[in-house]
Amino acid sequence: MKRKSTLMRSICLITLMLLFICTDVFAARIKDVASIQGVRTNQLVGYGLVVGLNGTGDKSGTGFTIQSLGNMIERLGVHVDKSSISVKNVAAVMVTATVPPFAKTGNKIDVVISSIGDAKSLQGGTLLLTPLRGVDRKVYALSQGALSVGGFAAGGGGGGGVTKNHPTVGRISRGATVEREIPMSVQGKDELIIALSNPDFTTATRVRRVINRKFEQSLAKTIDSGTVKVEVPEKFRQQVVEVVATLENLQITPDSVAKVIMNEKTGTVVVGENVRISTVAVAHGNLSIVIKEQTSVSQPAPFAPAPPKGTEIEQLETEDGPIVVAPGGHTVVVTDSDLVVEEEQNQLLLIPGGSTIGELVRALNAIGVTPRDLITIFQAIKAAGALHAELEII
Repeated sequence: MKRKSTLMRSICLITLMLLFICTDVFAARIKDVASIQGVRTNQLVGYGLVVGLNGTGDKSGTGFTIQSLGNMIERLGVHVDKSSISVKNVAAVMVTATVPPFAKTGNKIDVVISSIGDAKSLQGGTLLLTPLRGVDRKVYALSQGALSVGGFAAGGGGGGGVTKNHPTVGRISRGATVEREIPMSVQGKDELIIALSNPDFTTATRVRRVINRKFEQSLAKTIDSGTVKVEVPEKFRQQVVEVVATLENLQITPDSVAKVIMNEKTGTVVVGENVRISTVAVAHGNLSIVIKEQTSVSQPAPFAPAPPKGTEIEQLETEDGPIVVAPGGHTVVVTDSDLVVEEEQNQLLLIPGGSTIGELVRALNAIGVTPRDLITIFQAIKAAGALHAELEII
């Protein structure tokens, strides 16, 4: 009796462990599959100059770089003749940055600097003070500092050279300072909109159910396949941040459309979990034809008399190869061709209906297909109406 009780407890423990593992494997947090509407990043862009380059800047014919450098020096109180300005140590660049939500004045953000002229490299350069603007043309951040370029370019006078990575793009970590805050707030809101990253009616319904189950009341409503509206109880409207944190950490099992993604340029095939096929027979074989040509020189016998001047040389094709026919000795070039034809002998493979993706992969591996062969096979199965999934070629 004691052994039986111990066995039952062990079975219950293993069952709970399996359920826990399955939940962790297939569940995802709402924050990983959706976002709160209005809580978003914003992009900034600016035009600037990178100085201090070692002769790898823009060429002298780059007009906008010369004009920009001349205007900057004029604003600093130095009058210069623009026709005498050399910009080989200067490069015109575009500076881009992304402002995270709720960024405050004084926060530091990363910037990316990209050459827009004909500079060869930005290595060793320093970005001069550059205002970064939003789509409303207002300045939201200022950027300046030394660039970090993960590459280099070196060349000689003869035109040769070596380039590693991409030396005309650099980065400044925490290289911009936020000067203007972007208005954004969740406090006091009476409702929150959850926007799914991949709209799906099933996933939206599951989000609504888990939220209502958590708060034990009907607060969430499904608007469409990508939107769930959550009503914030009046007692929590001054604690909306805590409500958002609770919503983000709720776990759901996202659903998706059965889909097969194929990239013919790289031979990449990605098959979704929900892909199913009907009963189908597959046979796939490759026919390869290899033709090798080799040239050889046919020499006459020793001390053979030379043919009379103006004598035509004939070449006869025989089963043993070409034969040169000419009165007397003569050196000729002969081409030998070798033809090889190979065809794979693959058996017809029967895949039963309702097969899962694992069974499908094992079946296709059994006939030794390559990723590029898979593309052709999936297209043929789809044409036969046996592939129950979307086929997308990128």
